[in-house]
Amino acid sequence: MAHFGMKMACTFLALLGLSLAGMAPAAAAPPPRTQGLIGNDVSWPQCGKSLPAGQAFAIVGVTGGLANNTNPCLAQQLAWAAGSTGGTAQPKVALYVNTANPGLAGSWWPSSNTYAGTQIANPYGTCGGAVDLACSYMYGYAKAYDDATIRGVNNPGNYFWWLDVETGNSWQTTTALNRADLEGMATYFKSITSGAAGAGVGIYSTASQWGTIAGTVPTSSPLAGPPSWLPGANTLRGAKSNCSVPGLTSGSRVSVTQYVSSGLDYDYSCP
Repeated sequence: MAHFGMKMACTFLALLGLSLAGMAPAAAAPPPRTQGLIGNDVSWPQCGKSLPAGQAFAIVGVTGGLANNTNPCLAQQLAWAAGSTGGTAQPKVALYVNTANPGLAGSWWPSSNTYAGTQIANPYGTCGGAVDLACSYMYGYAKAYDDATIRGVNNPGNYFWWLDVETGNSWQTTTALNRADLEGMATYFKSITSGAAGAGVGIYSTASQWGTIAGTVPTSSPLAGPPSWLPGANTLRGAKSNCSVPGLTSGSRVSVTQYVSSGLDYDYSCP
């Protein structure tokens, strides 16, 4: 697949290349910004690194590369993001989370429809511990619950949450199971953000990765319709062009596009 600046790996690989060449990583000079449109996304690979200044909006990774851990620099990066200038269709600060469906290979797998003491309405029936639709849904719901409640995000219902869906994480070979997992996540985030201005849920992926992981999404699915955030560009011009491509699911429009410059992720807010 073409290089598109995956947030889990692109910055790590850039820094590794510098290290192997005997060079120390230097703070990248930000490329020219289009006033009021350019933002940045950051996460654990940027821990301890200089971050851009003057971004219109920021998208901060809550998890640390896996669906079941925390970005160790989350607090510092949220403080940086609070300085975003605004002026776009995007909220000044949004969040993203890694996603996965590891099944029984994971460190935890659900065995009921109860999580954190609450009985969850499960559209796929009762989870009994198998790697099936019902338990995949519960796994996704539980990971989203954790992202909102135990990772250090204050007032999680006031944020827009992006689901980072990439083949670099662990997934089942059956796309229906992965869709159920992502539906559980989307349902939870929708439940806590309903009614909050600028809050909600969207999907970050490429069309190729999304098709491999989730397949075709039925129009009745909670994954149909949320905004899409598309990577894949190496320039601002390419990112602008990607605003005109189809969204990842039925009824979805491309809201944000990503491009990579000097080892940093930049994001364009589509008009």
